Amino acid sequence: MAEVHVIGQLVGASGFPEHSLFCKWGIHIGGAWKVLSGLREGQTQVDNPQNQEAAYWSHPIDLHLATKGLQGWPKIHFQVWHQDSFGRNELYGYGFCHLPTSPGIHDIDCPTWRPAGEFREQVSQHFLGGGPQLKNPDLIYSGADRYRLHTVAMGKVHLQLGVVLRNFDRYGIEC
Repeated sequence: MAEVHVIGQLVGASGFPEHSLFCKWGIHIGGAWKVLSGLREGQTQVDNPQNQEAAYWSHPIDLHLATKGLQGWPKIHFQVWHQDSFGRNELYGYGFCHLPTSPGIHDIDCPTWRPAGEFREQVSQHFLGGGPQLKNPDLIYSGADRYRLHTVAMGKVHLQLGVVLRNFDRYGIEC
């Protein structure tokens, strides 16, 4: 089987309205793919920078995948959360990006968004916190019903990923 090794890190995030951020992440793969080793999902620590505009996590990603074809190429998806001074967690954004298809080291900036909600929900979110969330998190990386969502752009998640491809030519898979 052809193999993909992904070694890197979730560097951090920038462009969000508040500090004290953490990130939940996961990998979505198609049916022809199999995880040989590594974690498919995880969560970073909370970073609360005092004098910087970015949160830094340096959260490791180490994944070894095998595949029989290119269909269902892996995607990494994110949920960025803000933790306030009372320890309450508020969703700040969703995002996803495809893992690079070429070998080498890649610096990736993944834009995020959050559901806007109706006017009443926006006012409530401004004064009380919280806000609308997706009932089905699969909408983050599948475009099925996402076109019906009203969203607001948020910050970016920064990744640094090294990709190693193995045996793609031996099994007749061309990238």
